[in-house]
Amino acid sequence: MQFKDIIGQEKVKAHLINTVKENRVSHAQLFLGPEGSGSLPLAVAYAQYINCENKQENDSCGSCSSCRKYAKIIHPDLHFSYPFFASHKEDTASTFIDQWRNSFLRNPYLNLETWRSSLDAGNKQANINIAECHHIIQKLSLKAFEAPYKVLIMWLPEFLDKEGNTLLKLIEEPPEKTLFLLVTQNQDQLLNTIISRTQLVKVNALDKVSLAEFLVREKGVSHEKALQLAYISEGNVQQALSLLSDDPGGGYFQLFVQWLRFCFGARVLDLLQLVEEDLSKLGRENQKSFLLYAIQMMRDVVLFKEGAKTLVHLPEAEMSFVEKFSPLYETAKLEACVSIFEKTSYYVERNANPKILFLDVSLQLVLLFKH
Repeated sequence: MQFKDIIGQEKVKAHLINTVKENRVSHAQLFLGPEGSGSLPLAVAYAQYINCENKQENDSCGSCSSCRKYAKIIHPDLHFSYPFFASHKEDTASTFIDQWRNSFLRNPYLNLETWRSSLDAGNKQANINIAECHHIIQKLSLKAFEAPYKVLIMWLPEFLDKEGNTLLKLIEEPPEKTLFLLVTQNQDQLLNTIISRTQLVKVNALDKVSLAEFLVREKGVSHEKALQLAYISEGNVQQALSLLSDDPGGGYFQLFVQWLRFCFGARVLDLLQLVEEDLSKLGRENQKSFLLYAIQMMRDVVLFKEGAKTLVHLPEAEMSFVEKFSPLYETAKLEACVSIFEKTSYYVERNANPKILFLDVSLQLVLLFKH
């Protein structure tokens, strides 16, 4: 994984490269970023750059022996730890390394649900168990095989729970030339004792323009569709790819506007037909995507109404809708509308009957905007 392969995040890339150039590589670093932001591929690209035998100005060379092994995730001095679904108490991350390698190479922006789907997880809970902690200590006590640094990349250390205390001494006083890169999505769920022993690398959500450009360039999506996917996913690459897989066709804008128009006009017969012929037939994943789009649109209406127009970046048709719609209702009602959409998405996740659900939501909107 090279920095050039990672979508956007130019400031973070520059910071990481400079730490190597200036010989300021901290032995324990915490990459904190939301799901789909690129924290994990950034950590891998950083480790590859550190151990590259022919470093370039702004990236690893990609062709030396070390880089070739990093590209296949088979370097003997690169170790991974991650949540897994243990069948036996002696299971460790290494038990699932082949599945991990395939999952990461297929999609380095993977989330926990994607990872779960590649395993026979059943109803088991994901965690990083005590056997894994002992295995990490054992692996890192050995000398490096061929690289200047041994590197451990731990994805989602928030799944360590109290077992993480076993690693504290190793993180604080690691063997020479040993690098810990922890990649987390939720700092609040991490042990404070781990946070205090690491240097923070903040990774922001990916900007929507960079994500849209990636979808156009790599996935062959139209510019308009790419912007919509980036908008709905809020810069989450994994979610954008999932939405693309679930809905490779057109967008939701016309359906959303028609639905609201029927709700605001209390056109119950038209609503019945729309629910029957359109909304209920979208399929569960597309229904979730449609509701995500509705939530984002209504949030942008609130931003526009409250004077934060510079934060609203939409294609021409959607922006025109926001401009015309925002003066019609008070903020409290718009926020209540967002809340209704969020609850509906929750029930869609749990396989509620779509006809009953969307009809009920439609009637809620009728009542909300008539009072």
